[in-house]
Amino acid sequence: MKKVHNFNAGPCVLPDQAIENSIEALKDFAGTGMAVIEVSHRSKEWSAVMDECRALWKELLNIPDTHEVVFLGGGASLQFLYVAMNFLENKAGYLETGVWAKKAYKEAKGLGNAFAVASSADKNFSYIPKGYEIPTGIDYFHITTNNTIYGTEIRYDMDSPVPLVADMSSDIMSRPVDVSKYALIYGGAQKNVGPAGVSFAIIRKDALGKVSRYIPTMLDYKVHIDGGSMYNTPPVFPIFVMKETLKWLKGVGGVEAINRLNVEKARILYDEIDRNPLFTGTAAKEDRSIMNVCFVMAPGHEALQDEFLEFAKGQGMVGIKGHRSVGGFRASIYNACPKESVEALVACMQDFERKSK
Repeated sequence: MKKVHNFNAGPCVLPDQAIENSIEALKDFAGTGMAVIEVSHRSKEWSAVMDECRALWKELLNIPDTHEVVFLGGGASLQFLYVAMNFLENKAGYLETGVWAKKAYKEAKGLGNAFAVASSADKNFSYIPKGYEIPTGIDYFHITTNNTIYGTEIRYDMDSPVPLVADMSSDIMSRPVDVSKYALIYGGAQKNVGPAGVSFAIIRKDALGKVSRYIPTMLDYKVHIDGGSMYNTPPVFPIFVMKETLKWLKGVGGVEAINRLNVEKARILYDEIDRNPLFTGTAAKEDRSIMNVCFVMAPGHEALQDEFLEFAKGQGMVGIKGHRSVGGFRASIYNACPKESVEALVACMQDFERKSK
């Protein structure tokens, strides 16, 4: 198979180990003589997968007994509605830091009284708002910790006077997290913890049951907790790949070890962006994401954008074109992206610089 350097934003690069083990499970799952996508989700073999996957989540993130982990279909976009359905009674506050934060906010406004506590829309979401106060007396405060399109990230666990809800779709498992500070952490799997097709939710159990509205059965977090994520047939193959991805993460040292590697990968790439006269970063330096590195051609060199994309493609770089809404370039360097790929991208940028002189 042709070797490429995969910088896709999601679905994205996964560990070779997880892919290989998942292929084997498609051939014969746990000695059943059936593919993993054929077995009953009520079988003991599948129950063992669910138990192991849940246990890995709890171990890797040190999830306290106050919280439960569930696996759901529908992706993070459906979770936007789950959040409001389960937590919004009177009023909710949102930190508006990008497209996905805005979409989450929109779903809440469709159900009740929701407002933006602070926003970075004035500078095209190139920074994380600061100096705001989280209002007391609201049902919850919602944040999006990593903004894939704009390359900004909240890399700390804030203190909140109200229940804190976080969409961690694109940076979950990339760094240690104090789960106890959150009423809910949720996201899609297709960045750091698996393929598209399954989402996760880490829920503080005593935060539920506070709304008076009827919650449709399939949108009720408690139903899925009580059903062990199998109230209905779960997305079995994505969950299996998730389990194998988390086994790989545990094997390389867990979130503490991967955080050190992620910080190093990001430093290597940002250092080149700051050094190379052909490129410039788009996010405020203090808020730069270590997951999604966004940059553009420097002023005066904009005409070279398409030429660089073609040059990089010829060097085996895949997925570095920026999101269609912002243009430029984006290198997504999630957990499974090897340091060697980042170094190859840096070498490609340096080669292009020499070629363009």
